[in-house]
Amino acid sequence: MITNDKNIVELKHFVLREVCRLAWAGSLTSEETDKIVYEVSPGPKAEYRCCVYKEREIVRGRIRLAMGECPEPGHESKNVVQVIPAACDDCPIQDYFVTDVCRFCLGKACLNACKFGAISPGDAKMHIDLNKCKSCGACAKACPFGAIVHQERPCKKACPVGAIFYDEAGICQIDESKCIHCGHCIHNCPFGAIGSKIYATDVIRAIQGGKRVIAMCAPATEGQFGKDITMAAIRAALKNAGFADMVEVGLGGDMTAAYEAKEWIEARKEGRIMTTSCCPAFISMLRHHFPKIYEENKSQTVSPMVAVARYLKALDPECVTVFIGPCIAKKGEAQNEFIKGSADYALTYGEIVAMLDAKDVTIEPVEEAYQEASIFGKKFAGSGGVANAVLEVMQEMGEDVNDIRVTTCAGGDECRKAMLLLKVGRLDTDFVEGMICPGGCVGGPSKHRVETEVLKARTGLLGKADDRKILENLKNYPMDKFSMFRDGSMPEKD
Repeated sequence: MITNDKNIVELKHFVLREVCRLAWAGSLTSEETDKIVYEVSPGPKAEYRCCVYKEREIVRGRIRLAMGECPEPGHESKNVVQVIPAACDDCPIQDYFVTDVCRFCLGKACLNACKFGAISPGDAKMHIDLNKCKSCGACAKACPFGAIVHQERPCKKACPVGAIFYDEAGICQIDESKCIHCGHCIHNCPFGAIGSKIYATDVIRAIQGGKRVIAMCAPATEGQFGKDITMAAIRAALKNAGFADMVEVGLGGDMTAAYEAKEWIEARKEGRIMTTSCCPAFISMLRHHFPKIYEENKSQTVSPMVAVARYLKALDPECVTVFIGPCIAKKGEAQNEFIKGSADYALTYGEIVAMLDAKDVTIEPVEEAYQEASIFGKKFAGSGGVANAVLEVMQEMGEDVNDIRVTTCAGGDECRKAMLLLKVGRLDTDFVEGMICPGGCVGGPSKHRVETEVLKARTGLLGKADDRKILENLKNYPMDKFSMFRDGSMPEKD
């Protein structure tokens, strides 16, 4: 898990690992979890925050998140992204500041520019009254010295859809009607005040309950744990921890590409622009912020995660499916009421590592080979990977793809800009691949290493994959036994 502060990562990992250790031992009680609180903050001197009482309340909130609950007792919310209020109180409330560059000049251009009476002379420089300031920025534009600066809080700056706001006390709040579960706010908060619900204890209980729990590893997985850790190695570690099996979700990439190719061909005949449907944060952006595009332009094919979950359920309706990847939004997709037959749970790489650590299981290199996806399905995780896979299927079907125009958007700002252009009919393209994370899923908020390290290791691992074709590969799987469409309808017979 990569954030902007090593201390936050270590604290999160410790708390989750200890919660998982208790779950594996069958002793996940309030008395035992309270021991974690005092182990982190024994007192009397505070280690992280202003006092041990605040530290302990923050740890309690993090423990509740680790158990799949909201961090505040008594608070109910289905949103997977949550704020720990006790941890969110040290960011500046106002967002325009007068710096020491202020010359206290005679002209007072800032004072004259302010229409709300928020600026007044202080002892040595101008002063902005927080209660009157409307954050219009007129004072900053007027200052000839550039002495007034705009300081946006990291969580709000990271949110691509404006879902972050603040209450009267300056505590971060999430507008659930706008939130797309991308998780960018989580890994940009320097205080670790924003987190997501974690379902590791539910997975542990399912394993201990004798259920057949099957892991599904995202295409972004290769490279996350180093150049020697193959999908086979991860599969072996998960089985050692109690999972019944593991399937690479790149196989679902092949499945999705095959069905989106049919949609693309039909849409092209109709002169209709179509967007991909693999990134759940992108789909949430469409549903919440571009509803007309969501209804008219979105692909009806399910994401690779949902495809593999449905495939596994077709083989064994009683199995429990667990997605593992770098994505917070997959947690939301697993609970999405608009998609039937999704994964039962979704975990990030940091969460599965904590779960394995709690059982003293490590991921070690293995000699055996394992591949279920084509190289195109494996490359779904990178920007352009989805589009390239769909175009590959179209070519395998005998379609001419030379003049097809594809717009690839990687990052929230790029996706929003493209959708605004599409909304007003000014996007000159045939198809849009949308991924909310920069670089695609490999740049997801919960990647396990820095992106340069992941990409370097990933290149070597992908270089060992065979060159199987997508449609030939899918002949090995019962595609007629489950639906590939979001509404759950069965595919038509060819």
